Amino acid sequence: MNLLRHASGFAAWLRGRLGRVVVASYAAALVLPLPGLWLRRPHALVAGDAGLAIHVPPVLLGTLLFSAGFQIRFTALRGLLRRPYSVVAALGLRLALPLVLIPVLVVLLRQTPDSDHGSGIITSLVLIMAMPVAANATVWTAKGEGDQPTMVATVLGSTVLSPLTTPLLIGALALLLPAHAADALSFAATAAGNGVALSSIVLPCAAGFVLRSVLPAARGALLGDAFAAVALLASVVTTYINASSALAPCLAHPRPLLIVSGIVVAATMCGASFLLGHVAGAALRLSSSGRSSLALACGMSNSSAGAVLISAAVPSKPYLLLPVLVYGLVQKSAANLVVRRTRPLPSLS
Repeated sequence: MNLLRHASGFAAWLRGRLGRVVVASYAAALVLPLPGLWLRRPHALVAGDAGLAIHVPPVLLGTLLFSAGFQIRFTALRGLLRRPYSVVAALGLRLALPLVLIPVLVVLLRQTPDSDHGSGIITSLVLIMAMPVAANATVWTAKGEGDQPTMVATVLGSTVLSPLTTPLLIGALALLLPAHAADALSFAATAAGNGVALSSIVLPCAAGFVLRSVLPAARGALLGDAFAAVALLASVVTTYINASSALAPCLAHPRPLLIVSGIVVAATMCGASFLLGHVAGAALRLSSSGRSSLALACGMSNSSAGAVLISAAVPSKPYLLLPVLVYGLVQKSAANLVVRRTRPLPSLS
């Protein structure tokens, strides 16, 4: 019992410093990327048996979603099913944003003197923005005391739909790019159409929800704090692993002009996604927590899955992972800003 109380205190401490800890994880990846690269590789559980291996990133993802599912109360989920407007709005905007923002980016980059007109950067951003909502969004929603049932439903909904929506988005946006970039996107669309590992998304979340439903309220509250602490740690480690994977090739083969262009474009696109999500929430007259969830759903993309598709589609251009790194950093910084503005002030009484 004391251990659970300590976990609650640690979760509160880390939640209040999550933004700084995330920045520190990026700095650690810059200085010491090798442990992150090691964690990203599969590891055999039995020496000499490559077929029985553990993959750390999916385990961390499952941890995040188990904790998110555990935070949901049945009454909140029942209310969400009766009034699903916020989830429908989040899923609709999530699909519409790439179709609005990417064509604008293509037109702007065609005005540049670059002979390729930034097609590599655009390819990276298409594959990032076409991905489902990041599971980390549930962590930031919890930090800001936002609408967790809506966010979890949005993460699950976008993931379940992604074998259909991701290839369609990628295929539509590939029409805007030169032949070599369009071919790479077509390959990525085929890979995405093979299906996202829903077992790593849906099952952990459902397990957390079911466990919370059968536990007594007091025990559920204590365990909820402990699971939240573990989820926060999993989020930070995931960030470090992804940053290590993106920074290593950029440091090995630096291209200054491309690096600067990738930083500016990725940061702008991510910021625009958050801003449009917030504006849409205000236009729909959602509550403060509803606007926060909508902004997070629009801005937070599963960049890890995007990185996998980029590596598969253009293996000869590892520097195209840089926009993934920048997008991930900006989306976490923007998420921190969103939840700080949403989180209620402590009572003075």
